Amino acid sequence: MARSDNKTVPTDQSVEHFLTTVQPARRAEDARELDKLFRATTGYTPLMWGPSIIGYGRYHYRYKSGREGDFLATGFSPRKSALVIYIMPGYADFGDLVARLGKHKLGKSCLYVNKLADIDTGVLSELIGAGLDDLNRVWPIKPF
Repeated sequence: MARSDNKTVPTDQSVEHFLTTVQPARRAEDARELDKLFRATTGYTPLMWGPSIIGYGRYHYRYKSGREGDFLATGFSPRKSALVIYIMPGYADFGDLVARLGKHKLGKSCLYVNKLADIDTGVLSELIGAGLDDLNRVWPIKPF
């Protein structure tokens, strides 16, 4: 079977160390708060995926084509332009939750948030949980 050649793979980099490198200071504060929220919501210990994505849980996928691989179940990346939050696997419509979230931009399977103060973190926690439940129905999620 064809294995995936995903560019984004788990690394040995420390999440704690990565968080100390996030700039500017406000983005670093938001990243630490997101880490706490993801840990509390998922119950998973995070792992770095690539140089800048903090992932919580993983799943193994195998498509009908035979392509297969592993990927993070949920997570985020504190990028310079925005906080990128990977929470919607694309199997269900979360429009009702997203509508209650606050100021954000929507990508195919992620949210872009300028700062945590712009959104309702309680709704974000609900959205993370709903996304995990949705993903787990298709591909079982496991801790690292």
